Amino acid sequence: MGDAVDAILGQWRRERPDLDLAPMGVFARLGRVTRMVEAAVEEVFVRHGLRPGEFDVLAALRRSGPPYTMIPSELSAVLMMSRAGMTNRLDRLEQAGLVERRLDPADRRSFRILLTDKGRSVIDETLTEHAANLADLGAALGPEDAAALDRILRGLLESWA
Repeated sequence: MGDAVDAILGQWRRERPDLDLAPMGVFARLGRVTRMVEAAVEEVFVRHGLRPGEFDVLAALRRSGPPYTMIPSELSAVLMMSRAGMTNRLDRLEQAGLVERRLDPADRRSFRILLTDKGRSVIDETLTEHAANLADLGAALGPEDAAALDRILRGLLESWA
């Protein structure tokens, strides 16, 4: 008994027995898992009134530690995105009262992004549900399998860096 990927691979093996299709199976399944996880994760964010990118900004500010503030260029670098894209996210988060822009006392030409009390509450609640959701999604893996998968994926990513 197999899954949809096995059916596709079986057809390709019949048509192209000359090819090694094992990597196709690995990456097809990895893609399916990614899409399923992204959908489940986004559901949690939506329940808290956030888009994934907005969650990322709030999470970066929260994990930076007190006083939960960064300059926009730091946020852009940490989240690997353009400053223009960061400005749009910050505008939405500021309108929602989750962050504030404040002049940087060290450089009055610049400003800092500050996580508000409301923003801290939202990110803490969202992160709690997000972590539980990911634990549920990975529950089919035992701790040893989860650690092995993490090691394998880390190695794959490092090989491409």
